[in-house]
Amino acid sequence: MTAPITTEVPRPPARPATAAPVPPARRGRPSRAGRTLHAGPVAYTILVLAVLASAFPFYWTLVAASRSNADLAQVPPSLLPGPNLIRNFEAVLEEADIGKALLNSLIVSGSITLGTVLCCTLAGFAFAKLRFRGRGALLAVTVGTMMIPPQLGVIPLFMMIAELGWVNQLQSVILPGLVSAFGVFFMRQYLVQTLPDELIEAARVDGASTARIFWSIVVPIARPGMAVLGLLTFMAAWNDFFWPIVALTSSEPTVQVALRQLGGGYVHDQSVIMAGTLLGTLPVLLVFGLLGRQIVGGIMQGAVKG
Repeated sequence: MTAPITTEVPRPPARPATAAPVPPARRGRPSRAGRTLHAGPVAYTILVLAVLASAFPFYWTLVAASRSNADLAQVPPSLLPGPNLIRNFEAVLEEADIGKALLNSLIVSGSITLGTVLCCTLAGFAFAKLRFRGRGALLAVTVGTMMIPPQLGVIPLFMMIAELGWVNQLQSVILPGLVSAFGVFFMRQYLVQTLPDELIEAARVDGASTARIFWSIVVPIARPGMAVLGLLTFMAAWNDFFWPIVALTSSEPTVQVALRQLGGGYVHDQSVIMAGTLLGTLPVLLVFGLLGRQIVGGIMQGAVKG
């Protein structure tokens, strides 16, 4: 008995799978994650209004500094600059030693900025990456001092500088501002986010000391944060009025103390006061104009690397 013969019917070749047709509405459009968003007219209008509102006080200072006191008393006042800017600048130089005040403010603000950036970076690195007993308690005490109003420490601080014989000397303004609790907390948070522990451990394995790690690893990574802290510290020290008016006199003034001497008399000359304010504001604008782009670029670079 022979086995039945079976034949296989050949199957047609399978058609290659084709992708689903793309709807016409989605052709040529990038994905939502990679799409470049463009601001509309409403966003640009809001931005322009915000810029105008922010720049108007400085523009009004320029207008008031170039006008006379009678022009400022008019209702409504003129919103265009006048011809008295040079005359008001000369009045400022006659009524106050603004040149010496600018030099003193530059020395005080520069010294406070350098000291704050260095000391706060050291303390921030210690609180962020070093392990030592009582670290949490010390950080809590440091942050807690931010809740104490600085006016409460004026009397004991003045008694201290009087005992040291520093009244009416620039060191009486510089030394109390060399370290700030905000700067320590700011640099600590920045280094926690941007400085990996593996990098420090690798440096330890290579035999680097703590000082070498700080100068060779921490400082380059913390440079964007240090630049931001330096700018904020410089602006705060330059604009400080309360403590310099207590510790200094008119013979060794800072800019803010010297501005108090302007526009004296029965009727205050607002145009001269505004001219002095403009002179005191220009150095801060110059520093921000020179370093602002580098600071923003450094922040973005640090954010990308992190």
